[in-house]
Parts: sequence; structure tokens; C-alpha cells
Amino acid sequence: MTTAPDSPDNYCYRHPGRQSFVLCQRCGRTICPDCQVQAAVGVHCVECARRDRASAPRVNRGRPAFLRNLTGSDAPVMTYILIAICVVVYILQSIPGLGVTAALQFAPVYVMPGYGAPFEPWRMLTAVFTHGGILHLLLNMYTLFIFGSGLERLLGRWRYLALFLISGFGGSVAVVLLASPLSAVVGASGAIFGLMGAYFIINRHLGGSSVQLLILVAINLAYGFFVPGISWQAHVGGIVAGAVVALIYVRTRAIRQRNLQIALLAVVVVVLGALSALPALT
Repeated sequence: MTTAPDSPDNYCYRHPGRQSFVLCQRCGRTICPDCQVQAAVGVHCVECARRDRASAPRVNRGRPAFLRNLTGSDAPVMTYILIAICVVVYILQSIPGLGVTAALQFAPVYVMPGYGAPFEPWRMLTAVFTHGGILHLLLNMYTLFIFGSGLERLLGRWRYLALFLISGFGGSVAVVLLASPLSAVVGASGAIFGLMGAYFIINRHLGGSSVQLLILVAINLAYGFFVPGISWQAHVGGIVAGAVVALIYVRTRAIRQRNLQIALLAVVVVVLGALSALPALT
């Protein structure tokens, strides 16, 4: 057995009394176990490791990425506002004696003469923020969050809000055209189906696959047809209105077409209003 020569190079550069034969992979100095910093390959001395950390790209070690997306500058604020309105309205609905549900729900008689009901067309939108139970609210708010968050980032807050409201209006128009005049409806599902229709149009325009979305929409539409107490009419009207709005958006994306986009959205609202008046004229 041989022994290494007694040389200063065989001692830790920071602790001269500690013999070691491990070298820093960066600078080649001898380092004892207390001065060894594990690197991707081999070990580094304390100084080399400190320089590596200083020159490495900064990594945000705070909130996870999904939390930053939900609360940062890119947060879906309008979606949060819509959810908050629905939740507050539901809390008010739950207080006995206030009569919030009766004041906000929609039935075709509120836009049709001859039934003795007052003419209150604004109910076609207020019903969107009203719900029939806690499960109804939770399911709609979850779906609104899932689809609304992505669409709001794609479209911007005000285009997204216009899409939501026009889709809800389209759902109420379909109820006027296809349901019994005395059928009272509540819920954001018409507007949410509009978001699904818009998502399909935009996704197809961007070249994405929409098979899973189509299956989801088909299941939900079928559920509305076969389960009593669900307004399938609002679902159909909402998805058609949402698809039309999305088609306008993708065809008028250029900044110079902004006025045209607004005009076309106004035309959609006018056409929906005219359709809701058809039963009164026949």
C-alpha cells in the first residue's frame, strides 16, 4: 500500500488542517466534506456553487403557476364577477319573504300579451343569474369557471361578457319560441351552452380537435331532453347564439373591423329581440 505525498494540495483550501483528495469540478481546488456542494455532475466548492446560483435564471418559487393564472394580471376577472353575482343572488333567493326568485325568473308570458302578466322583458337576462337549488348553482358555476376562464383570456373581458349575455338572451328567446307560455325558467345554463358553442367555433378556427367537446355538449343536450324540469330550449337557444357570436368574432378579428364587429353584435341582439316578439304577432 502506498501513501500520497504530504503536499498542501492534498488539504482543503478552506480548512488547511483537513486532508482530502476530492477536487471541485469547476476550479480544481481540494475540498473537504464540509465544503462540498453537490452539483449536477460531481461536486463544487462553496465559491463556485455561489457563483452558479447567482448566474442561474431566476425561478419564481412562490405560488404555483395555476394559482398565478387565477390571481395575477391575467386572471379571469369577469368570470369571477359573473360567478359572484350568481352566488349573491342565490343567497338572496334563500332568504324567506324577499321573493327574489319570483321577481327575477322568466316565463314567455312576460313578453307575450293576452296572459295578464306585466310586460317585463328584462327578465330574459335576470333569470340567467337566478338558480333553482344549490346543486343547480354549483354545477353551473363550475362549468362557467371551466369554459369562461379560457374564453375570457382569448376574447378579452368585454367581448367575453357580450358573448355571455347574448347567449343567455338567446336561451330565453328559444324558451319563448319553443316552450309553454307559462313555463318559468331560471339558471345560467343557456349562457353556459353559448360558451360551449363559442368554444367549438373558436377551437375549429384555430385548427384544434373538438371531438371531446362535441361529446360533452351532446351528453348535456340529451340530458336536458330526457330529464324533466330542465329547459332544453334554453340550452339550444344559448348554444346557437353563442356560436353565431363566436363566428362574428373570428371573422372580424382585425382592429380596423372593430366597428363592424360591434354593429354585427347589435344586429344579433335586434334579431333575437324580433324573434322573441314573433309569438305576440301570430
